[in-house]
Amino acid sequence: MVIGGDAAGMSAASQARRLKGPDELEIVAFERGHFTSYSACGIPYWVGGDVPSRDELIARTPEEHRERDIDLRMRTEVTEIDVEGGRVHARDLESGTEAWTSYDKLVIGTGARPVRPSLPGIDAPGVHGVQTLDDGQALLDTLARTPGRRAVVIGAGYIGVEMAEALIQRRYEVTVVNRGAEPMSTLDPDMGRLVHDAMSGMGIEMVNDAEVTKILTGDDGRVRAVATEDAEYPADVVVLGIGVRPETGLAQAAGLPLGEHGGLLTDLAMRVRGHDNIWAGGDCVEVLDLVSGRERHIALGTHANKHGQVIGSNVGGSYATFPGVVGTAVSKVCDLEIARTGLREKEARSAGLQFTSVTIESTSRAGYYPGAAVMTVKMLAERLTGRLLGVQIVGREGAAKRVDIAAVALTARMTVDQMTALDLGYAPPFSPVWDPVLVAARKAVAAVRSAG
Repeated sequence: MVIGGDAAGMSAASQARRLKGPDELEIVAFERGHFTSYSACGIPYWVGGDVPSRDELIARTPEEHRERDIDLRMRTEVTEIDVEGGRVHARDLESGTEAWTSYDKLVIGTGARPVRPSLPGIDAPGVHGVQTLDDGQALLDTLARTPGRRAVVIGAGYIGVEMAEALIQRRYEVTVVNRGAEPMSTLDPDMGRLVHDAMSGMGIEMVNDAEVTKILTGDDGRVRAVATEDAEYPADVVVLGIGVRPETGLAQAAGLPLGEHGGLLTDLAMRVRGHDNIWAGGDCVEVLDLVSGRERHIALGTHANKHGQVIGSNVGGSYATFPGVVGTAVSKVCDLEIARTGLREKEARSAGLQFTSVTIESTSRAGYYPGAAVMTVKMLAERLTGRLLGVQIVGREGAAKRVDIAAVALTARMTVDQMTALDLGYAPPFSPVWDPVLVAARKAVAAVRSAG
């Protein structure tokens, strides 16, 4: 039995079905929404017009899953898990019918929910989150029927900056209100400042160190402005980009173990700790950070699909493990690319690590080759051992995916000295003779040696 019909849940169901036919394994899946197996990460690009239609974001429809002998029950919400009895209680949201269904093996893939602060006016028409395809469609409907062209995005994380880009592409005047000192709190503040400056240069009004206190509405009840302690920002539409939290209310009520970030705790096989017949994956779990050795919550479709493959293999009678993550993520706002992997300075200090950090500027191609663009690379290394701890990159075309070099190095626990010998591809249209990541590694080697 699977709770949740998106990346982790349906990847698990599909992988289990590949290993065992319907005569050997019955698979029942519950999904409370209208869609399955879709890319939530693609919603900002659909809203912005880069992706022409909603259907482009759907990898596999409910009908396609059913054709593979998966009993997928749409618009059905699981309301209770009875761990001792090995059953779940579900309600059909269309008919109102309720029933208990027994399971031998349970997979929890309930995902994450958007942070929606309890503010006056937060539920007013014109205020939107963007977690599901339904959310994206509702936002597009609002944009189509709203005559005004002013938008306020609350939050400046991945969703916030991506939605700011989407609204700029739709020719809205965009203000981003951010409680942090700089946008992209997943970067160190000095790198976040580069994002801030670039967004301001694109015509996006950046308001940092600002806490939203309420959403103001007009006589018609619709949103008209976003208020902070110091100012009001006119808005015809408001988009929430504050982040997400694990959707683990069901699991918590059932007494399943949660971590400090609210996500389910699992072993390497993605089995919920202390429960031999329950697995969990995707945005509702916490995973091991291979750099710090701590559990963390990272809501990404890449992880969710991998979790599902591992779970499906184990449920289907094979064997697989998910060793952990190094925290790699990329994003963009217009032509600015943003990437990070490993630890920020704050995270390294919290883990008790002594480190040195270096920052370099280089170009995406040989400096003499047309189209070469400046990028900034920041690198953290353990102070005495030289072990790579983290990399952040901000630049134009060709910047973001260079973070994959560092992601592999982190996974292999390489030192910055070892990185300088990496045999990376070179030709003037693609890179300088010394790739920017290797330039940063060389500077980090010098800093480590200087530290003794």
